[in-house]
Amino acid sequence: MQLGMIGLGKMGGNMAARLREKGHDVVGYDVSPGERDVETLPELVDRLQAPRAVWVMVPAGDPTATIIAELGELLSEGDIIVEGGNTHYVDDAPRAEELAAKGIGYVDAGVSGGVWGRQNGYGIMVGGRDEDVERLRPVFDSLTPDDGGGFVHAGAVGAGHFVKMVHNGIEYGMMQSFAEGYELMVASGIVKDVPGTLESWREGTVVRSWLLDLLGRALEEDPDLSELRGYVQDSGEGRWTVQAAVDLAVPAPAITASLFARFASRQDDSQAMKVVAALRNQFGGHAVTKTEAKTVTKTEAKTVTEAEAQAVDEG
Repeated sequence: MQLGMIGLGKMGGNMAARLREKGHDVVGYDVSPGERDVETLPELVDRLQAPRAVWVMVPAGDPTATIIAELGELLSEGDIIVEGGNTHYVDDAPRAEELAAKGIGYVDAGVSGGVWGRQNGYGIMVGGRDEDVERLRPVFDSLTPDDGGGFVHAGAVGAGHFVKMVHNGIEYGMMQSFAEGYELMVASGIVKDVPGTLESWREGTVVRSWLLDLLGRALEEDPDLSELRGYVQDSGEGRWTVQAAVDLAVPAPAITASLFARFASRQDDSQAMKVVAALRNQFGGHAVTKTEAKTVTKTEAKTVTEAEAQAVDEG
């Protein structure tokens, strides 16, 4: 299938690469020169055969709104836009309605998988009309894990971003639980091998998970996390989850507490927040702040700006 990909950063670039490896024709565009195939959005649209499909993978907020507005003027009836950033779900329905007036389809897609998605496949959560989603299934099937799973058509427009928001809220709570358990063992004076304990939990226990695997990886690289500060950003998804819980009168104490813990991390350094920072760096390549106040990514190849972090947030 032919697809336009707008945004070739950590997520978009790896997604485009995975799709090409699966035999799809991907035409890529990014505001920065380098890996892009075309120089402008009009050129990208011209390169695609009608009916076109364009996936937008840029930071949520104004960057996404600007790109969608430009595409709305360039695309034609029968084309489809997939919005794959961490957009607030309340923005999806108005956007889809405006595009529908021009005959342009709109699918919102929550994407999880971080920097490991190219190799392992992504979790894709979509919202939109049945016919639009079905038309894009070859792309979704290629992006998700080879052994199956990882895909849901969650509902109408907005449902994809809603469930990704909830996914990230749950992720906040899971990371915070591991972080607090780590700090409790360190403080006990009884547990002499905290990394070994966490390693032992990776098999045969009810808390085994990919996050625990990544925590083990982080501790292997830095056994006492001495190279990190316990400073952790949040980029919106956790806040939106808590706000949705308030709006719907659904108690969400664990997710809410984990969000507030991130706020606390910006005031005082803590062992628990070092764990959260390390986990985000492991699964998503998110920036970490070293003890000498140097901010680096996992590969130390590039500093991740807050805008870039907002594009992919957590996993």
